[in-house]
Amino acid sequence: MKIKPIDDRVLLQSIETEQKKVGNIIIPDTAKEKPQIGKVIAVGNDEDLKKIVKQGDKVIYAKYGGTEIELEGTKYLIVQKSDLLGIIK
Repeated sequence: MKIKPIDDRVLLQSIETEQKKVGNIIIPDTAKEKPQIGKVIAVGNDEDLKKIVKQGDKVIYAKYGGTEIELEGTKYLIVQKSDLLGIIK
């Protein structure tokens, strides 16, 4: 099954950032911050958006933006163009 975002939306897959360890403190998964860097999996049909991002780009997105979904065991995030903050080059 595939997901094709519509209009000015982008389908992202979160990229896990490396966790730094401080001493012997263990941080539970529920207390960890969600990553705000994602890989673009698919782009909606908005022409302006297609000029900005493309499949495979790494982007920074708003902390509380988007809608989380799970498909075939993989978690994705659908965000609007306005939730994209930058492209990592």
